[in-house]
Amino acid sequence: MGEKTPLHQDHERLGARIVDFGGWDMPLHYGSQVEEHHAVRTDAGLFDVSHMTVVDLEGDTVQAWLRHLLANDVARLKVPGKALYSCLLNDEGGVIDDLIVYFLAPDRYRMVVNAATRAKDLAWLQARAAGTGVTVRERPELAMIAAQGPAARDKAAILLDPAAREAALALTPFTAAQYGELFVARTGYTGEDGWEIILPAKAAADAWRTLESAGVRPCGLGARDTLRLEAGMNLYGQDMDETTTPLESGLGWTVAWEPAERDFIGRGVLEAQRAAGAPRKLVGLLLEDRGVLRGHQRVVTAAGDGEVTSGSFSPTLARSIGFARVPADAGEHVEVDIRGRLLGARVVRPPFVRNGKSRIQLD
Repeated sequence: MGEKTPLHQDHERLGARIVDFGGWDMPLHYGSQVEEHHAVRTDAGLFDVSHMTVVDLEGDTVQAWLRHLLANDVARLKVPGKALYSCLLNDEGGVIDDLIVYFLAPDRYRMVVNAATRAKDLAWLQARAAGTGVTVRERPELAMIAAQGPAARDKAAILLDPAAREAALALTPFTAAQYGELFVARTGYTGEDGWEIILPAKAAADAWRTLESAGVRPCGLGARDTLRLEAGMNLYGQDMDETTTPLESGLGWTVAWEPAERDFIGRGVLEAQRAAGAPRKLVGLLLEDRGVLRGHQRVVTAAGDGEVTSGSFSPTLARSIGFARVPADAGEHVEVDIRGRLLGARVVRPPFVRNGKSRIQLD
């Protein structure tokens, strides 16, 4: 028995297939992973992401503390509510976690980190906050749901009163605001427009059922994984971990090199790797033969072997796609060892799909 979110009874009511995910009992699907995937691409889908960890950070020195802690630079956040995606690095430049941090006020930030990394993240944050005047406060009394898809925001606006509804619908991407007890962020993990909503756990079931009644289809982790893969988004533990740097994980764009004097954890290692050239890179793959890419399959390239880190059948493209970590000099055509057969694959630049449309050439 794993931990349960405030929506567990609703998942059972809806007949979800429950699986373990990072110690949580979570819905894999509610009958059809593929139909849930298409619901998000064409209309609106609803995810329970309450297993993720919300952490509030407060103190007069919190901005300076975060500028040292994160590879991206929170000083870029000038307007309350703006969000930033960043990696949390260890001293060797390895990725402890990837996260979103929200600027609430000069002395207040909110961070959302992954579920499976909760314990080590909190320990890392608490250890580095000691003696700095920064308070690290986990918010387990909060739940989190995500409404994603081209019609998601319009349908999810039913949760807000008319005045707040208009303001929330005007939020720009990667911006959030508090409306009553709802913290509404125009962010997501599917490659579609939508909101991620943080709210009191006691209010989560009512909000979930209201969104159901508004036509937002409940979706499980299965659809969430194929959607994020199509969207070209890394999954922690598969596409990156503490043994890989952002430069080896397709996340070099999240490292803020300027100003040069900002001394963030892992900077020295990353600068040395950038100067020498990262030995490996994360690439997108489109399988050219029949088969399905899966994690840990061997990738054969002219520059040496690599490995598939994430792979699946893409419901939108009707092709098998994936990520692979390969030698930096690997070319555009590789082979993947699938059950003893070497099948051809083409290196492509993610995302594979954005806003419901293919972003790669299929043939």
